[in-house]
Amino acid sequence: MRLPALLLPALCCLSLSAQRQVRITGPISLDNAPDVRKARNAEAGLAAAGIVPDQLELVNRYGDRSYWPFGLLDDSARVANVPYIQNYTAFRLCSYQVDSLPMAIIMVPARDNIHMPEEMRPLVDLYMALPEMALTDVDNGRTRPMISRGPRWKDLPTAEITKPDDLYATYALAADSVALKALERAAMSPAEIDAVVFRSIETNWPVGINTFDRRYPHIEKFKKYKAYLAAEWGDKVLLIVPWDKNKGMPTVMRPAMDLYFVYNKAAVKSRGRRK
Repeated sequence: MRLPALLLPALCCLSLSAQRQVRITGPISLDNAPDVRKARNAEAGLAAAGIVPDQLELVNRYGDRSYWPFGLLDDSARVANVPYIQNYTAFRLCSYQVDSLPMAIIMVPARDNIHMPEEMRPLVDLYMALPEMALTDVDNGRTRPMISRGPRWKDLPTAEITKPDDLYATYALAADSVALKALERAAMSPAEIDAVVFRSIETNWPVGINTFDRRYPHIEKFKKYKAYLAAEWGDKVLLIVPWDKNKGMPTVMRPAMDLYFVYNKAAVKSRGRRK
């Protein structure tokens, strides 16, 4: 999107207030929040704040209202959950203007909102276009998490899950220094490792597999996941399950973002490096 040259300095000035933590104190503003991709002037505001193209792709994708948690999806749900909406941990990505109305794009990081009630908890990092008047700055010095899709997988060996039961669904990667070193050796950045740690735990998986009782009836279908071998340490491996390679999975098992599974090494067959 191109904007008149006179508007660009204004956007640059507004972007100086970006990155701060905010609270949604005007929950009624969610009723008319557009998808970020469709929000006027949003792309120029994000560019002025330093959001690069691959990050913009994620902001546009997860700035779609269809990714909002169940507790925000319709008017009645939002009315019922008004007391909780201001409890979201959120960060301003950028500020911009539509006509004379100050607007902002905010990030609602999934890993920073596990304290929310289950129906309000995002499973992906969400992005929203809201009026500045609906936001209040929170001056606690916290920095915004990096925008990351997670580690790249296209050049990794493919992996076949042969023993789906041998899954470590609650494995604490963050507490395993050997595992973290293996992720670093796999050339993962700190932001990519953060994504892996968060989305390798069952509670952050699709609703049909996020507990043992829900997962067990579907366990044999884990063999159908298209997966890639990302790292190995000891008798364990980390698999990447990309969302865009698994669109044909049953709805309750289908990832909205790339998932990560920790498996026993003997439960996985690697098929060599992709060319």
